[in-house]
Amino acid sequence: QVQLVESGGGLVQAGGSLRLSCAASGRTFSRYHMGWFRQAPGKEREFVAAVSSSGDTTNYADSVKGRFTISRDNAKNTVYLQMNKLKPEHTAVYYCAAARVRWGESDDYDLWGQGTQVTVSS
Repeated sequence: QVQLVESGGGLVQAGGSLRLSCAASGRTFSRYHMGWFRQAPGKEREFVAAVSSSGDTTNYADSVKGRFTISRDNAKNTVYLQMNKLKPEHTAVYYCAAARVRWGESDDYDLWGQGTQVTVSS
């Protein structure tokens, strides 16, 4: 089974950028669709972005289109979330997750990382 470890979170001022990384162990990373989710204080976990197993197809929440970019490098077993023009409302714990077949809903993702905190100050 693939294991996921997020990194790259931290404190950044509004308007700044961060790049989150999700490093995967295991030999089947390229078989999984990968997604990024986030959970802000007092709110439920929400979908942010996803990329197909091959990297050919991406999907974004409307709220982050044009601001966040998801990508993956299967040779490095890593998925990225480039976050630009950050706003305080982007503050949340960000999780990466892996889905084997379906990847349209949160329940489709069977494997989850531990999360990395992103805090955007005003």
